[in-house]
Amino acid sequence: MEGQEIKALIVNSGVKCWQVAEELGMADSNFSRKLRKPFDEKAVNAVKAAIARLTAKNKKGQ
Repeated sequence: MEGQEIKALIVNSGVKCWQVAEELGMADSNFSRKLRKPFDEKAVNAVKAAIARLTAKNKKGQ
């Protein structure tokens, strides 16, 4: 999956890229650089899991 597709997933989920980076345990700048290249399946699954955790946290906070 391309970095642009990953970014679209993040934006469409309602969370911010920096939040996903933080959830994955990396700096925002490193995650932004990572978005420039294709993601392997393992990385895509990690991002999707991070998005799911963040959206669940956001729902609990409302």
